This record gives sequence, structure tokens and C-alpha cells, in this order.
Amino acid sequence: MKKAPQQRGFFMGARNNRSMIYLHRLLPLALSPIALIMLLMAWSAYRRSRIAASLAIALLYAASVPVLSDPLFRAVEQQQLRLMPEAVAPAQAVVVLSGMMLNISGQQTVVPEWGEAADRFFAALELYAAGKAPRLVFTGGLLPWQGDQEPEGQVLRRMALRFGVPGDAMVVSGPAQNTEQECAAVRRLLEPGVQRIVLVTSAFHMSRAKRLFEQAGFVVTPYPVDFRVEVRAITPMDYLPDARALWRTDLAVRELLGRGYYALKALF
Repeated sequence: MKKAPQQRGFFMGARNNRSMIYLHRLLPLALSPIALIMLLMAWSAYRRSRIAASLAIALLYAASVPVLSDPLFRAVEQQQLRLMPEAVAPAQAVVVLSGMMLNISGQQTVVPEWGEAADRFFAALELYAAGKAPRLVFTGGLLPWQGDQEPEGQVLRRMALRFGVPGDAMVVSGPAQNTEQECAAVRRLLEPGVQRIVLVTSAFHMSRAKRLFEQAGFVVTPYPVDFRVEVRAITPMDYLPDARALWRTDLAVRELLGRGYYALKALF
């Protein structure tokens, strides 16, 4: 049986969206420190180039020592500060971006578990308890490779119910695969009169997210959480390679590439 034109358009749109998400994930990888290191190593092996091998070693060291990766990540976080709920001006809604949960194998089925960005959820509850907005908005984060799993926003809403947040004080947006789609889904969900929001997301991600929501017509009060670099004195250990430092460098570079992409997109 042939699909109707509208059905064909829907499925083609879904496939195009999936293709774009994969593309958005793969393109930053090509310019990430890890990819550049691997490219230099491959080139040095192919051409027996000592210069390429030396560059690979130097880049690996620079990207994986906390004394260099930590300042880079702080710069991406733009020296933001962790706020207290009492210091935030009242708004019409608290919008919480997805990206804080992992789906892992359970005894009977796949189950959600907190990831590193769990502060987003608990910060939203703090803001609601402080009376900063009458409504919590969770975004329906769901990536193509997660299959038929439950969107993250629905999981978060159910958890918030257990913490005593009334069901009628929470809404969940439609499925979204990246920050741009989250913004569009929230704009469709909320009434046109809802403009003042408190936006909750990770500190390194706030700059890009805030710009997108402002472009959608929201008046945004940023509430950054999930800071990744602790405040401490520099020690000799900070000059030694560390896997987490390399991960932070890679994450910082990807975020900067994302900001560059959206900046160019806004121009054209």
C-alpha cells in the first residue's frame, strides 16, 4: 500500500532530522583534539615524519594536562558563578534542558540513571520551591539512537512528582534532539504571552542556549549549574596528563565549535 503524500513527507522529514543530528555529532569530531592527534599520528606513521609525531605528542600533552585544560574550560564557562535561587528574579516558567541522564541496562529493561549534569534537575526544583516561577518545563530530549526509549523530560517529570511538585505545575515539550530543537519545542508549547523564563543548563552550555532562546523571543534569566572545574590551588599533579582533563578539553572545543556554527547560521 502506498503512503499518502503527507505520510511520505513526515517520514522523509524524520529521516532528514536524524541525518542532521548524526552530521552535527560527527563534524565536531573531525576538529576535536582526539581526531587531530590521531590524524597526526597516522601521518607520521605513513610519511615517517618526526615533525608530525612531535606535534601529536605536544597536542596530546597540552590537551590532557589540567593546568591548561582547566583555564580553557573556565573560559568556555565564561567565568559564570553558581547562583542561589533567592537571587533570581521571578519569571513565568523555569525551563530545564535535557542531557542529564544515561540509559543503562537494568535487570529487566533499560533504566535511566543520573549523569554528570544532574544538577540541572535539582536546581529546577530549588527554583520552584523558592517560588521563582509557577511552572517547570522539561524538554523531551530523545536522540535517534535511543530508539523507542522514553523521552528524558517524561522521566524527569515523574521524578519531580516524587519530590512533591504538583503535576499541574509541570509540562514536557515534544521530542528534541539538540538545543535548537529544544528551543523550538518550548516555544510551541508555551503560550505567546509567556516570555520571561529562567533557563537551567550546564554552565559551559549556557551561552549558546541563552542566545537561541532569546532569538525565539524569550527574555532569559540564566541559571548556570553543573560547573566542571573545581576551585583549588594548582599542584604539581596538574602538569601530569589526566584522562578527565583531556575529556574537558574535548568538550570545550566541541562547545566552541557549536557556538561558531550557530553564529554563522544566524548570519545566513
